[in-house]
Amino acid sequence: MAEKITADIGFEKQIWDAACVLRGNMDASEYKSVVLGLIFLKYISDRFEAKYQELLNEGDGFEEDIDEYTSEGIFFVPVGARWSEIASKAHTPEIGVVIDDAMRAIEKENKRLKDILPKNFARPELDKRRLGDVVDLFTNVQMIEHGNEKDILGRTYEYCLSMFAEQEGKRGGEFFTPSCVVRTLVEVLQPFKGRVYDPCCGSGGMFVQSAKFVESHSGNINNIAIYGQDSNPTTWKMAQMNLAIRGIEPDLGSYAADTFLDDRHPTMRADYIMANPPFNLSDWGADKLKDDVRWQYGMPPASNANFAWLQHMIHHLAPAGKIGMVLANGSLSSQSGGEGEIRKNIINADLVECIIAMPTQLFYTTQIPVSLWFLNKQKKQPGKTLFIDARKMGTMVSRKLRELTEEDIQTIAGIYKTFVDGTLADEKGFCAVSTTEEIAKQDYILTPGRYVGIEDQEDDGEPFEEKMARLTSELYELFDKSQALETEIRSKLGKLGY
Repeated sequence: MAEKITADIGFEKQIWDAACVLRGNMDASEYKSVVLGLIFLKYISDRFEAKYQELLNEGDGFEEDIDEYTSEGIFFVPVGARWSEIASKAHTPEIGVVIDDAMRAIEKENKRLKDILPKNFARPELDKRRLGDVVDLFTNVQMIEHGNEKDILGRTYEYCLSMFAEQEGKRGGEFFTPSCVVRTLVEVLQPFKGRVYDPCCGSGGMFVQSAKFVESHSGNINNIAIYGQDSNPTTWKMAQMNLAIRGIEPDLGSYAADTFLDDRHPTMRADYIMANPPFNLSDWGADKLKDDVRWQYGMPPASNANFAWLQHMIHHLAPAGKIGMVLANGSLSSQSGGEGEIRKNIINADLVECIIAMPTQLFYTTQIPVSLWFLNKQKKQPGKTLFIDARKMGTMVSRKLRELTEEDIQTIAGIYKTFVDGTLADEKGFCAVSTTEEIAKQDYILTPGRYVGIEDQEDDGEPFEEKMARLTSELYELFDKSQALETEIRSKLGKLGY
């Protein structure tokens, strides 16, 4: 489970569990569009229906006036596309056609949704009986009224995204970054107002968490402007729906496009950039971009796009902008393909403000260890970089998956704030502040362990000589057991003729 923000997460899980029973033999990647598409359709129908009833009660005859809805950021749902009409045909053979037609009708009335909604419910391989059961599932749950949170459908959408990411494995990682990683980026950067940009936005998780952060601090999400891009058309559409459910109107470009080869925001300069780019991406188009203006600190190697992503983001920063991004740990120390020189140039430009080594097993899709990089064009502590070794943080929430707790996230954000304020004291084995000169002495390698050192071990009171005698004795006993086991294994193999 990747989303554990609220105590009543059980509702989202209830929806997911019920929907999975109806999935049958369909692949997660196919079933994803069914479930997420229906959640979105139910969401906009619920919002529309609530406003429709309000206008009906007023008695002025404006309930079919599209402007009454769009002026309040509510999508207009035309006759024939409303959930009540879909629900009434849930168990007819043409239910797939009915849903596809509803999606088209909604797109026609709402230009923002043009070519975004899934329209593949009529395909023969989608079992119409099961589809009708999924429609029943959403019909029988009054989502908007459930509990006292109006964003329950948004949470359900996000929860289902995380679960599909887990089930799809590596492909799922293309659209989903674990919530605790995103929240760490957001809590450190604190994007209260300005332009927020993600050049590889996946399903839009960075933007959702940014909006949540602003709202939780009594701010107005209209004070942040959202810009993004993604090369995968399906993922790009998921992001549009995810953000629409949250009441966020983004600029993700007019279509899905490759960020390096077709930058959809070439002149945009962001106040905050947050991203989890694909790790160690090869064949990213280096041969077509040799003299690109973005490579201010050196030409990235064709075999690895890590420093291409980083430099793309630096290029798009406003004069006082900040970056928070996820990178594979190899970027901290790699010298191949000119990466060491690029890293050195970025450090000497005094852009690197903080590096955090993250725990393992945070991602569904990879065991590659990662770090968070924070860059700042106007550092409050010039010439200094904060290093945090957070590898021991987090809690295992399943056999394979670890999460940072809210307490972990606030601890990290608190250390960063103390550093910015200039009052942080180094904590051996956990956090340290180093100067650019000290980093230069380490050959511009940014691995936090080099700077934070090893934490002091507590003295257990056992005298050294006694401890060594005890441990040596235990070791010899293990050696004896090892020899006995080896003899027994050889004997049994011999009996088998080996």
